[in-house]
Amino acid sequence: MRRSAFRAAFGLAAAAALSGGGLAAAAPALAADAPLTVAITGENRVDLSLQGDNGDETEPQVTLRLAAPGSDEPGDDGVIPVVHHGDYKIKIDAGGLKGVAAVKLPCAASGLTAECTGDEINAGEDYNRLGGIRLDIDSESAAGDFGSIKVTGEGEGVDFTPLTIDVLVGGPEFLGHKLTEPKGFKAGDTYEAPVGFRNAGGMAAEGAVLRFHGSRGLSFPGSHGNCAYKETTDGPLLRQGTDAICTFPGTYQAGTAYALAEPLKVKTADFALFDIVNYGFSAVAPAKAKALLDGDGYTPGTGAPLTLTEASGTAPADYTRYAELDLPSTNTYDLVLTGASAKGAVGDTVKAEIGFRNDGPGWLSAQRSGGEPIGFTVEVPEGAKVTKAPDRCNSTTIEEGVKGYLCWVDTPLLEDAKLTFPFELRIDKVVKNAKGKVALPAWDNPSEPEQSNNTAWIVLNGTDDGQSAGGSSDGGPSGSPSPGASGDTSGSSGTSGNSGSSGGASGEQGSGSGGGLALTGAGGVLVIGGIAVVVLGLGAAVVLVMRRRAA
Repeated sequence: MRRSAFRAAFGLAAAAALSGGGLAAAAPALAADAPLTVAITGENRVDLSLQGDNGDETEPQVTLRLAAPGSDEPGDDGVIPVVHHGDYKIKIDAGGLKGVAAVKLPCAASGLTAECTGDEINAGEDYNRLGGIRLDIDSESAAGDFGSIKVTGEGEGVDFTPLTIDVLVGGPEFLGHKLTEPKGFKAGDTYEAPVGFRNAGGMAAEGAVLRFHGSRGLSFPGSHGNCAYKETTDGPLLRQGTDAICTFPGTYQAGTAYALAEPLKVKTADFALFDIVNYGFSAVAPAKAKALLDGDGYTPGTGAPLTLTEASGTAPADYTRYAELDLPSTNTYDLVLTGASAKGAVGDTVKAEIGFRNDGPGWLSAQRSGGEPIGFTVEVPEGAKVTKAPDRCNSTTIEEGVKGYLCWVDTPLLEDAKLTFPFELRIDKVVKNAKGKVALPAWDNPSEPEQSNNTAWIVLNGTDDGQSAGGSSDGGPSGSPSPGASGDTSGSSGTSGNSGSSGGASGEQGSGSGGGLALTGAGGVLVIGGIAVVVLGLGAAVVLVMRRRAA
């Protein structure tokens, strides 16, 4: 028999009182003759949605481990120390979830109880995994249902710190209002984001917290007194950008939608391209929410506070669990390859410095591809042999019968990045006007409409009829070398954990965002503007195009 009124009242109190999930801390070791103190660890809270979105059904929400004194790093012998020898039992009692939720327990389980046994405990925590607990709603689950799982242990010479896992069903559940790019939006414009949420849960929430983020090409004009801001301008480019936390007191009813009284302004830089803005609301009690504003690295806002009002004219379909947008989608970049020329006699070693740069105006943010590198190929001119190649270049078969190198450029790539790839070649046979093609793969890429400079040449012992190493789109060298092949890194801003200078390529570049271009190997995957292109062998004419997931 259901105790609806009791459960709803108790569940609401539990929602307000429970803190975020965490891990129990391992207790320090005591004297040698005292019992070994070992903590049972795992998530101490699980909120189950009545919408049925409770994660992968095959994955547990709680992973139980034992945290023992000492480090879980291997010793000099490569072995994790054993700090306890002797039988022990870990008992899991989920009886408190009868009529609340469905439970799958690890080890020797029977109904709502289970027992895990062992005879050794390693130092640290990583190597003391007991098993996982999976929780789901069932036909008896209702909003406000609340219960706990008790995990205890016993063993001679061991003192186990127990773990309690609280489970709440149908608590407040906030879904964000979907974002769409306005028609005609371009880099440099300011987007007015319709930020808001719908409480799709089964209970009202006391207090709400908004978190929003913009990657490097985005910023948030203005400052609000109920918000705190953190701007990251160093470190890997994938992690640079602005984060903010805003708190809102008040009661937010189940089944009701709310929106910011004024849209959230998102300013795009002139170099922005497929940058990401995302946000999310969560139910957090005011007492706890206030502490969030004092987070490490955050600066309090100073202006008028953001406010929430009840929203009208919206439908449940207007809301999503992941509210995010790639912005803007219409900027462009211009990748440029520059070649080199040299002369020498048989036995001479000459240098050929390949240049790679981005003439912008956009950067390759690579947020969606996670920093996939860009690849270009380098053919070796006839009569020559490479004696030294950049570390970022690997020997490969470019196409049937054509040997050469595949070179990599890390992304994100700054809007003014300049890099060089120095090769050393020994001339084994003098061949007049010997040429080796340097090329990015060619495709229809709206983010790079100018691709005639994606090809350059290494020319050895060129004739005096105007042949040179400059970029060309007609299959042969023409004109003069483009600037930028000298290793000049001026004008390149920012650094990355995946610097293009590694592996012999000099200059600065970054690592990561959507709309990037990446070649993941000969016969690998190219990612451009959110579209993955499978290249069937470098130089092959056949490609398969696959749409990436919708943002």
